[in-house]
Amino acid sequence: MGSSRLPGKTVADISGKPLLWHIIERLSFCLTLEKTVVATTDRPEDEVIESLCSSLDIPTFRGSDRDVLDRYYRCAALHGGRIVVRITADDPFKDPVVIDSMVRYMVENPRCDYVSNTIKPTYPEGIDAEVFTSQALEKAWKEAKLPSQREHVTPYIWNNPELFSLKNLEHEVDLSHLRWTLDYPEDLRFALEVYKRLYVPGRVFLMEDILSLLAREPGLSLINSHIERNAGYKKSLLEDARQ
Repeated sequence: MGSSRLPGKTVADISGKPLLWHIIERLSFCLTLEKTVVATTDRPEDEVIESLCSSLDIPTFRGSDRDVLDRYYRCAALHGGRIVVRITADDPFKDPVVIDSMVRYMVENPRCDYVSNTIKPTYPEGIDAEVFTSQALEKAWKEAKLPSQREHVTPYIWNNPELFSLKNLEHEVDLSHLRWTLDYPEDLRFALEVYKRLYVPGRVFLMEDILSLLAREPGLSLINSHIERNAGYKKSLLEDARQ
């Protein structure tokens, strides 16, 4: 709830439901996930998130505001599971097909520690996901020191290929210039326009549906195309330099 760029974005109203509600619903269409847990902060303003999840019968874990790696590790340790899927709660278009493909790769390649589509981005920003073993998460939790590594959970893993077995899944067409996440008012406007055209209660529209929409209405992409990708992580790297 405490986003500096778009406060309260986690419960922003989209088609009559909070953003987090939509993300949880979209995850329910995944075929590979056994449990969804919302890991939020212990700050008072995030009580609304816990309350929303309680109404949806979704378990929550509350932990550090800045040390998100610690929050993730403690949440995963409490709820178990050999494989952890990281889904960020400011992406209104998470695609269950993309997520399932990553989980299946991890299951079929047990020596792999980490799978994502972000090491070399080729998917729209906001379709990204990360899948990693609980052992890799624990190692990162023990060893990561830099602010960017603690705030963004996984940089220690994907920046150390000598320590971890990594896999990056790439789209056949580079779509990394497309921005489908939620950090600024323009992002919310884009999401509202897409949901207005594609959302049907009880059904899920996928990445390919959004691409077809943008082919018909290319002007929609111009709403937020001027915003830099991964601005939050780049800001954290500046904090590293001050250490």
